Amino acid sequence: MSTALDRYFRISERGSTLPREIRGGFATFFAMAYIIVLNPIILGSAKDMYGHQLDNGQLVTATCVTAAFTTLLMGVIGNVPIALAAGLGVNSVVALQLAPRMSWPDAMGMVVLAGFIVMLLVATGLRERVMNAVPFGLRKAISIGIGLFIMLIGLVDSGFVSRIPDAAHTTVPLQLGGDGHLNGWPVLIFILGALLTLALIVRKVPGAILISIVAMTVLAMIIDAVATIPSWGLTTPEWPGNPVATPDFGLIGEVSLFGGFDKVGVLTGILFVFTVLLSCFFDAMGTIMGVSDEAKLTDAQGQMPGINKVLFVDGLAVAAGGASSSSATTAFVESTAGVGEGARTGFANLITGGLFTVALFLTPVATMVPSQAATPALLAVGFMILANSVKEIDWADYTIAIPAFITMVMMPFTYSITNGIGMGFITFVVLRLAAGRGKEIPVAMYVVSAVFAFYYLMPALGLT
Repeated sequence: MSTALDRYFRISERGSTLPREIRGGFATFFAMAYIIVLNPIILGSAKDMYGHQLDNGQLVTATCVTAAFTTLLMGVIGNVPIALAAGLGVNSVVALQLAPRMSWPDAMGMVVLAGFIVMLLVATGLRERVMNAVPFGLRKAISIGIGLFIMLIGLVDSGFVSRIPDAAHTTVPLQLGGDGHLNGWPVLIFILGALLTLALIVRKVPGAILISIVAMTVLAMIIDAVATIPSWGLTTPEWPGNPVATPDFGLIGEVSLFGGFDKVGVLTGILFVFTVLLSCFFDAMGTIMGVSDEAKLTDAQGQMPGINKVLFVDGLAVAAGGASSSSATTAFVESTAGVGEGARTGFANLITGGLFTVALFLTPVATMVPSQAATPALLAVGFMILANSVKEIDWADYTIAIPAFITMVMMPFTYSITNGIGMGFITFVVLRLAAGRGKEIPVAMYVVSAVFAFYYLMPALGLT
């Protein structure tokens, strides 16, 4: 391949091919398409201080528009196979912490401000210095933690495991299936999809993940047509009567940058912006490091050349999410599904972003893939990340091994990439100091760990 397209995206140089990039773009889209349904549910179910709720149709449009724009931008400017969409962690912060204290435009304005600060940190080089200061072993641990995290996401979203209600009075947080057993056709679809995906990967079949997603979607449609299914969850696998939907752009630009400070005061407003900023900053940092490492885009030191472009687009995406009222947009860990299909360049993003654009008009079709058909990809990718990274951690050095372990387990156990990074960083600093190796700790690690410590102490200090 010697075309201008190949030269611009460096497809051959990175050992990829156009078919791999296309398959990767499709796989990433289907692995994260649930956000088109889930983000409107999370934001649309909350009320602001005036009792106003956001319109579901407008939220679907805002989610698709922002995901398409930022994913395409990341592909063209950053040239990495990292797709972006509304972040699941931060949209809950916006819906449950910000909106009840102010109006929706005020809340989204704070998200925009957080995005501006991220871009400022990138422009000053601070964000890149923080990322480069992370020790190699912790970088690998972040990748592994993300692998375990997305595996748990897949298991939960598919219904293979579920949360045990507090009313059960048990200390066990999760159970098999919905009642301690594997019941129902939807769970069977997930099991068959997982086995098919893994079998195709073992056989080294090109397009294994995408083949499984399509095959299981078709099987799910057949089962739904002939059997009685109580619930598939967010998405029912049936061909919509009207596959075309008209986009509603009513929420785009509905933002008040500083109105929230009038409602909650300057200090609380700053803390709200800081909370959004922290979640966006480190969630994206972990995802970018994990996906780029899995895609073999990092050097021997675990650093990615040209990362500043990637980080700037990510900061712009945060602001764009607030401006569209879809909440902060961030790098999606499900991009590893595309990487698992062989995607190595930003060309895959053109496919993923293009599909989000199509979803603007074909939302009923785009959301017909049930999570049970898409989530086996996360299980397979989680394994591949673990297999590729765990052997590269120096387990003999406890000052890196223990923080790496904390980082890995806290991501799935607290359901947060940010928590895993924060607790791992703090543990690293404490153990290196305890071992008398404080001079080996980069200054940025001291600063970031102090910020995380303050963040965790905020509730005890009455600052939330």
